[in-house]
Amino acid sequence: MKKSFHLTAEGIAELKAEHKELVAQRGPVAERIKAAREFGDLAENAEYSSARQEQERVETRIGEIEHILQNVEVIKKPKGDSKVQLGSRVTLKANGKSKEFQVVGTVEADPLNGKISDESPIGQALLGKKVGDEVEIKTPAESATYKIAAIG
Repeated sequence: MKKSFHLTAEGIAELKAEHKELVAQRGPVAERIKAAREFGDLAENAEYSSARQEQERVETRIGEIEHILQNVEVIKKPKGDSKVQLGSRVTLKANGKSKEFQVVGTVEADPLNGKISDESPIGQALLGKKVGDEVEIKTPAESATYKIAAIG
């Protein structure tokens, strides 16, 4: 079964930019390897080992990005904002505090920037809810009940 990756158009653009940057690094890394080979014995050559590790990291990430982009499903802006779904921006309120999240796929998730995975406990708690619904969000730090103030 082929796994598809859910990404917003913004997430796809970010991955393409990262891919372009990594492909551009191939030449300089190859030059580092070539220069390090000239130092002699490869078994005890720290520069060579470092350059090879960098090359492996770059090539692995390029492969990951290409695989994701070949199997991507674009998250379209949700039609109608009646229920929280993949791609929705949700504003939660409780005790005068307000939090905003966007529900995205796992590849694009970045909790520190308000992008939560649809597979995370918070994402799971929000999916299918409507404005006015209360949702309990449990994190390692706290457990709190929020009211969904807006879905966009």
